[in-house]
Amino acid sequence: HDLDLARFLLPDEPTRVFAVGAALVDPEIGAAGDVDTASVILTTDAGRICQIACSRRSGYGYDQRIEVHGSGGLLRAGNRTDTTVEHWSDAVRSDPPQHFFLERYAEAYAAEMRHFVECVATGRAPAPGIRDGLAAQRLADAAEESRRRGLVMEVRPIHDSV
Repeated sequence: HDLDLARFLLPDEPTRVFAVGAALVDPEIGAAGDVDTASVILTTDAGRICQIACSRRSGYGYDQRIEVHGSGGLLRAGNRTDTTVEHWSDAVRSDPPQHFFLERYAEAYAAEMRHFVECVATGRAPAPGIRDGLAAQRLADAAEESRRRGLVMEVRPIHDSV
C-alpha cells in the first residue's frame, strides 16, 4: 500500500527503485527468506525522491505516518489516536496510536465499498484501476529484485493501453 500511496502523491511515476532489508526482529522470518525491516527509495525522472521505511513490529501500536516535503511546504498525516488529548508537564503524554489497521481505516474501507458499488451500478470503471495495481506491483517486484541484488532497478512506465 505504501507504493500505491507513493504513486498517488508523486506527480510523476517512479522510474528507479533501491531497497534494503533485513530480518532484525524475528529470526524465523529470516529463516523463511523474508525480511521484517526494510527501506525503499523511489526516484522519478524529474528528480523527485520518495523514501519508505517499514517494520513488521512497533512496540507502541500500528504506526503509519506520511510526510511530503516540497517548495510549497509540508503535507503530513499522522497516526490516528482514540482522542486528541495530550498532557504536557515533565513529559508529554497522549493516547497511543490505534493498535490495528481495521480501527484506523474503517471509514476508508466503507468509502471504498461505496465507490465500488457505485461503479458497478453505473458501469463506470473504478479508480484506482488495473493500471494502478499493475504499476504498484511492478514497483514491488523491482524493490524485491533491488534488495536481493543490492542494485538500483530501473522501472519503465506502463503505457496507457493497459
